Amino acid sequence: MSETGTATAPPPGAGERHRLRRSLGFRDLVVYGLLFIAPMAPVGVFGTLDATSHGAVALVYVLATVAMAFTAFSYAQMVRVVPQAGSVFAYARVALGREAGFVAGWMVMLDYLLIPAVAYLFSGIAMNALVPEVPRWVWTALAVLVTTLLNLRGVRAAAVIGFLVLALEIVVLLVFVVSALVVLARDGAQRGVWSPFTGDGTQGAFAPGAVAGAVSVAVLSYLGFDAIASFAEEVTGGSEQVARAVLCCLALAGVLFVAQSYLVALLDPTTSAQLAADPVRQGPAFYDAVDASVGRWLHDLVAVSKAIGAAFAALAGQAAAGRLLFAMARERRLPRALAGTSGGVPRAALLCAAVVTLVAAVWAARRGDGMDKLVSVVDIGALSAFTLLHASVVSWFVVRRAGGEVRWWRHAVVPVAGAAVTVAVIVAASGAAQAVGAVWLAAGLLTAAAQRRFAG
Repeated sequence: MSETGTATAPPPGAGERHRLRRSLGFRDLVVYGLLFIAPMAPVGVFGTLDATSHGAVALVYVLATVAMAFTAFSYAQMVRVVPQAGSVFAYARVALGREAGFVAGWMVMLDYLLIPAVAYLFSGIAMNALVPEVPRWVWTALAVLVTTLLNLRGVRAAAVIGFLVLALEIVVLLVFVVSALVVLARDGAQRGVWSPFTGDGTQGAFAPGAVAGAVSVAVLSYLGFDAIASFAEEVTGGSEQVARAVLCCLALAGVLFVAQSYLVALLDPTTSAQLAADPVRQGPAFYDAVDASVGRWLHDLVAVSKAIGAAFAALAGQAAAGRLLFAMARERRLPRALAGTSGGVPRAALLCAAVVTLVAAVWAARRGDGMDKLVSVVDIGALSAFTLLHASVVSWFVVRRAGGEVRWWRHAVVPVAGAAVTVAVIVAASGAAQAVGAVWLAAGLLTAAAQRRFAG
């Protein structure tokens, strides 16, 4: 660490073969974050959130944005202290100790390796719907191959292609917004103008508990913005750029999510009570509302955009996973072979991440319930790591006083509130997800114990 209390980047002793190339700017970081999140993430969960919140779906995303802002703020604090690849693994290692760092990295690894698998599978399913003659597992494997080749070319080349894909997704979203406004101006709203914030009244009065339950689901739409911190050693403007990008990405995602959920709620002729009574209708509720109000053409356009966007969301996730494996290997917590770089690109770590996601995605693509199996487990790892992130802020700034003067609001209140949110979401998760998370944690603890034994 430097005399100012900031950890150096990369770690002392890291040779040229273990360094990453600095080539990313602020825009590139935001692109990676938004790609991983996906600008139209609410499409798949709109119906569930609408039914659960009694129609107050836009309010749900406002509150979810605020809830995740605590985590984004903690990332912004720690990336200034530890501007290294590895993100929460590096933060917890410095602030809480080597073993806590390993646990944080191990848990977030579950998220970074499986979220891309979900995205690849989603892309394969969508392409199979368009070209049913080709099995969805083939489309899934092809998506893995294409994005892996882009990542192996380097973070800058992938960022350029990612920007073009993100621009396409934003254009499709704008087409939806304009089309929705035209329909609302011409035909009027199906619900009250304020109902997406107050509830549609079909399930009784406004219910704070119902809204809170929906928020615990909606926060999962934001997972991925944290991947920005994984590129801290590859940004040209220093750690301040990374901190700004994390906060900017979350704010942009929040605005996009609130806007589209508000508009589709006004267009939807199906009430929240009807969705709650018929769960089968919840999954396609966004598309059904678009079909009924705008037309099938917009449904198809959104579907194609989601198919392409999912593959490149996986690209961003795979890149983040590669950096995490690279950073953990460089600290000798994973096989050292993963710590090498070629031309500043961690190719071995990227290939390892690609193989794991390929196996998981193709396995799921060949099963009828594959998507459900993957989705049920991917979130626990990230939420557990976020909790350790908040603990790292408190430990570094309040307990150890390593960051100079303690600012209680940002160094204690915000991280404690953020930890309360992540723990609450973990508690609200399905039993299957909690069980998988517990098994994964136990495997990590056994791995750490074995490392200590052999090191001793």
